[in-house]
Amino acid sequence: MLRSISPLFSSPLARIRALKALIWLGACLPLLRLLVLAVTDDLGANPVEFIERFTGTWALVFLLLSLSITPLRLWAGLSWLIAVRRLLGLWMFAYACVHVLSYLWLDYSFDWPDIGHDIVKHPYVLVGASAFLLTLPLAATSSQRAIRALKQRWKRLHQLVYVIAVLALLHYWWLVKKDVTEPVIYSLLFAGLMLARWWLTFERRR
Repeated sequence: MLRSISPLFSSPLARIRALKALIWLGACLPLLRLLVLAVTDDLGANPVEFIERFTGTWALVFLLLSLSITPLRLWAGLSWLIAVRRLLGLWMFAYACVHVLSYLWLDYSFDWPDIGHDIVKHPYVLVGASAFLLTLPLAATSSQRAIRALKQRWKRLHQLVYVIAVLALLHYWWLVKKDVTEPVIYSLLFAGLMLARWWLTFERRR
C-alpha cells in the first residue's frame, strides 16, 4: 500500500500540490469553526471581540508560517518549499482582511469619525492599521507577473514583511491587558525564526 502511494509524492511538483492542499484545508478549518460558533451562538459574551481576536491571531499564525519557509528550506535543503510561501502569505492577508473588516463593520458600523477617534485614543489600533496597510502592496504584487516586472525591487518591497511582523506583534502586546502568554509565545517564535534565518544564511555563505 505504502509503496503504491509513495511514487505520488516522489517529485517536487507532487509534494507542492499535496502541501498546498494541506494548507488550504488547514486555513479553511478555522473559518469553518468560526461559522459553526456563530450559527450556534457560541461566540462568548462579546462575539465581536471574539471574532476580532480569532481572525487576528490566525493572521499572525500564517505570517509566522510564511516566515518559517526560508529557514526550513535552508536547513532541510528543500528548495521546492518556496513555492508554498506565497499561498501562506495570501492566507495571512485574507485573515487580516477579515480581522480589519470585523473591526470596521461589526465594531463600528463604518462610522469613520468614531473610528478616527478610536485610532487616536488607542495607539495599538494605529499600529495594527499600519501593519495592515503595509500588507496591501505585498498582496498586490504577489503574482508571477509582478515578480517578473519588479525584478530586484520585488525582493526589496517584500522585505516589508519583517516590519509587518514587528508591528503585528506590538499590536498584540498592546491589545492584551493581563494575560500576555500568547504574545510572548508568538514573539519568541518570531525571534527564533529570525535567528535561525540569520544563522543558516551565515553558515551557507561560509
